Amino acid sequence: MKRQFPDMVALRSLLAPRAPRLDMWKARVERAQTVGDLRTLARIRTPRAVFDYTDGAADSEVTLARSRELFGSLSFHPRVLKDVGDIDTSIELLGASSALPFAFAPTGFTRMMRADGEPAVARAAERAGIAYALSTMGTTSIEEVALAAPRLRRWFQLYLWRDREAGLDFLRRAQASGYEALVLTVDVPVAGNRLRDVYNGLTIPPQITARTFIDGAMHPGWWFDLLTTPALEFASMNSYGGTVGALINQMFDPSATIDDLAFLREHWSGKLIVKGIQRLEDAVSLADIGVDAIVLSNHGGRQLDRATVPLRLLGTVVEELGSQMEIYIDGGVTHGADVVAAIALGAKAVLVGRAYLYGLMAGGEAGVDRVIEILTSQIRRTMALLGVRTLAELDPSYVTLP
Repeated sequence: MKRQFPDMVALRSLLAPRAPRLDMWKARVERAQTVGDLRTLARIRTPRAVFDYTDGAADSEVTLARSRELFGSLSFHPRVLKDVGDIDTSIELLGASSALPFAFAPTGFTRMMRADGEPAVARAAERAGIAYALSTMGTTSIEEVALAAPRLRRWFQLYLWRDREAGLDFLRRAQASGYEALVLTVDVPVAGNRLRDVYNGLTIPPQITARTFIDGAMHPGWWFDLLTTPALEFASMNSYGGTVGALINQMFDPSATIDDLAFLREHWSGKLIVKGIQRLEDAVSLADIGVDAIVLSNHGGRQLDRATVPLRLLGTVVEELGSQMEIYIDGGVTHGADVVAAIALGAKAVLVGRAYLYGLMAGGEAGVDRVIEILTSQIRRTMALLGVRTLAELDPSYVTLP
């Protein structure tokens, strides 16, 4: 083989060093290619108790594992030689357009994950053109989120409270602040047994014990944010200083029934979504009273362990009720292909929770943006590889569950 001196111009382009990045964490967030990458960064950046609150589930966490396993073990059946040059990920939810077939689910204590909390999530969702449901257990008020993201499709999540007047106050404030939908969560009559929180001694707000002090020394940035920003408390209710489970058992009404939904209908003029459905009979009952949408959900595995995996139930509910109301699912969604599979099996949309919290913990608002970018790219690529240009083209023939 004839040797030659290297072309110095080409060599310089190969050896060109990258400009140094002063913000190492921002660079790592930008390089993340999966939600799993961001989860890894989140685990490094946040104290163990905070990460475990987001990452964990009830008891042995069987439900959460099954949800993820089912998404991972399904099979796709693509079509070929189809024009996929122009992919459209938009969909209509509750009578208005959504740029993507997912919304951000309500999650509590979001400022515990990162000081910028719910406003950061809301702004990212607003830019992406998707809905965001603010939790009653949020750490930013109804009004502050509305001011932070005035063009956001805002949903408000509510539980049935022992104190009905407190629930009515939430509804009035949400309506006054332009929230378009109420998400009523019905699978929390009592708190699930979230063992990671028990073992970690997690309280709201976090208490500085000997154990948390040592952990905090390894996460000084998180503690600096906590101690130099407004106090971490429930923005929609009075301050509370106990465990999550104790709060739930104290505040939520375990005697609530479907008849209580009439109470909400009298005082809420917007769309009504009921979240936490795990049986066809309950879905039928809600369809009969005219709710606008339901979410097939096991609360991300955080309530009843060994509960139904929503993806398993989806086809049956869609076949029975798909023409009467919109049907969403959540739980275990960590990849855009999970979203596509759910849409193919009949879901109108998917609610994403843990994934955006991993992004928030890893990189704040930029981390949430990165989650949206990753999921969007995965959705578009999966659609193209399946041979479909629009979400409406998807049907159960594209997916087989094991």
